[in-house]
Amino acid sequence: MHIIPTIIEGAFILEPKVWGDERGYFFESFSTKYLEPLGTTYNFVQDNEAMSKFGVIRGLHYQLPPFAQTKLVRVVKGEVLDVIVDIRKGSPTYGRSLSVRLNEVNKRQFLVPKGMAHGYAVLSSEAIFAYKCDDFYHPEHEGGLNIHDPQLQIDWIIPRENQIISSKDLLLPNLGQHLPFE
Repeated sequence: MHIIPTIIEGAFILEPKVWGDERGYFFESFSTKYLEPLGTTYNFVQDNEAMSKFGVIRGLHYQLPPFAQTKLVRVVKGEVLDVIVDIRKGSPTYGRSLSVRLNEVNKRQFLVPKGMAHGYAVLSSEAIFAYKCDDFYHPEHEGGLNIHDPQLQIDWIIPRENQIISSKDLLLPNLGQHLPFE
């Protein structure tokens, strides 16, 4: 597994070693031994999977303390633009976003640390998105940011007229209306 640091502390891109031949391919999608060199151990307790069609944008979501979540995300089928925004109080990259393309071909994974608002846009006709969480979902502790906040300057790639966004996500506040993640 090749681990690539990003501009945001604690966020890493993971590129697995894929063995392929005429039969197909094999790779380890998860092993704790790959994350140990990062100096932190994660106890992933929940796996989630979502299927969405082209144009769907989910996010930008997070869980508030004490139920904040680290996520390890990947795409099983299709392609997404995966996006995080650093919302950690005092972070040198507070308010900065980072986008990574994840797809069934590159098999990249994205380790999203606590204190990030997270979302993704489906770029293929359909995508199956899978992720691990190191804490359970608590609806009473969820938060989010507006995906169209001009301060974030996120290029979702999908033209606005083709974006499919839940009514709930459209009501999320901008970064300036949000209290930093403690």
